[in-house]
Amino acid sequence: MTFADRYGPWGLVAGASDGVGAAFAEALAERGVNVALLARRQALLDEVAAGIGARSGVQTRAIAVDLAAPSAAATIAAATAELEIGFLVYCAGADPNFEHFLVNPIETAEAMVQRNCTVPMQLCHHYTQEMVARGRGGVVLLGSAAGFAGAPNMVAYAATKSFGMVFAEALWTELHDKGVDVLGLILGKTDTPTLRRLEHARGRLPALDTPPADADAVSDVISEAFDNLSNGPTWVVGEKLREAVSMMGSLPRNDLVRFMAQASADAMAGNGS
Repeated sequence: MTFADRYGPWGLVAGASDGVGAAFAEALAERGVNVALLARRQALLDEVAAGIGARSGVQTRAIAVDLAAPSAAATIAAATAELEIGFLVYCAGADPNFEHFLVNPIETAEAMVQRNCTVPMQLCHHYTQEMVARGRGGVVLLGSAAGFAGAPNMVAYAATKSFGMVFAEALWTELHDKGVDVLGLILGKTDTPTLRRLEHARGRLPALDTPPADADAVSDVISEAFDNLSNGPTWVVGEKLREAVSMMGSLPRNDLVRFMAQASADAMAGNGS
């Protein structure tokens, strides 16, 4: 069975306008899977979709949607109603702010919970029902090392990533023996446009076209994801992060939070990642 037979004929990628999401869409297309791309900016999404279609020859569909909107999941379901979605990737949900919880209005945190928790849960519930009925399919939910413990400047973000990690693990326990692969993909610092903008604003990058020296390449993230689709429920990307997660697992919770708080302070000061 080919990859497209196992996970096609259509893949759905949320957060597909740039970074890891766009790379996931490209990788699916390279494997013969048609791709429906989700993001807020229609013009940019159209450009990405057109490029993928031209390079791979697969069909594409660009669906502009605000994933923080209460109606997002219903909008996506309606826009893909006639497509057979065999692979779901949820890459949206990065935090562009890295600020204290009280700096922003509560609506900022509420939107993040909607985008990072409610919508992926709704999409999984909608699309995996048909995957289970067909006995094949795959789901990749992107997580973050921030979800392992609380830390300053990412109070709501870390909490949503903790939810996503446990959700992926629990979903795996229910679906992996029904032919549906579920993978919670845990990323550390990754060289994305969002990270570059944040690092540049903090004075840690001289220019936006300069890759952060201590960040994983998007290509490495994609390679590890596709190499480990059946190695769920959780896969931590990068040897350095896997070593850190192993170390964190040996710490009492209170010590782990203090460790994460210090790491956040170092990041703000430019002393580490």
